[in-house]
Amino acid sequence: MHLLPESVRRFAAWCAVALLVAGVVWIVVRLCVTFRTTVTPILLALLGTALLRPLYRGLVRTRINRSLAAGITCAAVLVAVGGVGYIVALALIESGPQIVTSLERAAQSLAGYFGAAGTSLKDLASHARQLLSKFGGTALSNLISGVSVLGEYIAMAVLALLLVFFFLRDAPRILRGLRALAPGDSADTIEAVARRAFAAVEGFMRGTTLIALIDAVCITVGLLLLSVPGALGLGALVFVGAYIPYLGAFISGALAVLVALADRGFVVALWVLGVVLAVQVLEGHVLQPLIQSRTVQMHPAAILLALTAGASVAGIVGLLLAVPLTAAAFGIVHELRDRHP
Repeated sequence: MHLLPESVRRFAAWCAVALLVAGVVWIVVRLCVTFRTTVTPILLALLGTALLRPLYRGLVRTRINRSLAAGITCAAVLVAVGGVGYIVALALIESGPQIVTSLERAAQSLAGYFGAAGTSLKDLASHARQLLSKFGGTALSNLISGVSVLGEYIAMAVLALLLVFFFLRDAPRILRGLRALAPGDSADTIEAVARRAFAAVEGFMRGTTLIALIDAVCITVGLLLLSVPGALGLGALVFVGAYIPYLGAFISGALAVLVALADRGFVVALWVLGVVLAVQVLEGHVLQPLIQSRTVQMHPAAILLALTAGASVAGIVGLLLAVPLTAAAFGIVHELRDRHP
């Protein structure tokens, strides 16, 4: 080793560190995937706690018992989530026939373009029934698998809500337990790192919620002015989709344009597309730098990489958790860099 130049030895040392970190990260990811039914509710509960702690603190400041305040906060979550889900479902049900009609016209246009004129959704449905008769067993097994996955998600959501209650009520006790488990004299460092990571997630969730609310209000007003059916439901879908950066905005905006195309025609759909694009430009160039300037700043490339990694590891749940966890990691790195420059 002493025969090698100093630069080569430094490079080898950094390669060894990178391999060690990659190995540790791979092991942690595999363990999280294996115990996803436990890890996912904990992470979702941390996100919920970061978002709901201001409401909980406000209730505690009014001399309400801590347990009662945590219970009221969790009940407010159920009401809010149920209300948003009801509005979105109602909008989709109301606009369903128009969307199906639009899709049928598009299918006929594509069929005529590719030399299969006369093909309609009814023809496709008849062929689909023939395929279903051939592969009915596989479809049934997939249906049963989907029901089991849905049940697993519901169970994780219930567990996450219970954990939000305990995280809100027992946060000081949890912090004292974390300090007690810290080895040696590292309790202060571990507490500071935990606080910094949670503050990064808290700032991200608050900023994202405010941005989502502004986006939803702007797009809803635009849809109402253009007389697009189900404007409130589509606005609620925009609010929910904003928690998945880029991808959520794309899906919710595309659905709004599709509904406008189905009910109001091509010109109104273009106006809706313009409204969605204008709101996205406002978000990217004004709201994001202004609202989240005091939280962890992440480059769009880092966000896209985090979303890709999260989707490959945990699907939809991974998309939801990827960016907040990345924000927490950035907060930890910044805290360690400040303490050990």
